[in-house]
Amino acid sequence: MRGLVKVYKVLSDESRLRALNLLFERECCVCEVMQALEISQSKASRILSALYDVGFLKLRRDGLWALYSIDWDGMSAHLKDILEATRKAFEGNRQMEMDRQRLKAAERMIPGCVDQVCEAQLSPEAP
Repeated sequence: MRGLVKVYKVLSDESRLRALNLLFERECCVCEVMQALEISQSKASRILSALYDVGFLKLRRDGLWALYSIDWDGMSAHLKDILEATRKAFEGNRQMEMDRQRLKAAERMIPGCVDQVCEAQLSPEAP
């Protein structure tokens, strides 16, 4: 019972729902969630950590990035049902659509540069 209470507590936060919406689209790193939701790096990290802790997400490392995605294969049937119902509830929601549009423009950033734009990303040096 305690686990189910934790799941619903995680889903009771708008920011976590918005992040989940992004992850229904594709796997994301912290910086992509940060950009799409227009939130700080620390808040994006906390959100993804909470979703991971209840068993909704899996984590994959790719070079410098930690990539989160929905763990459809690793979760129980009741969690899948909860997520499917949540995904259906997002249909037609303007905020969720705007977040998905911003995700399309989001870029993976060099670690350490998530709170500010790096000089190297602004203007790569010519050889």
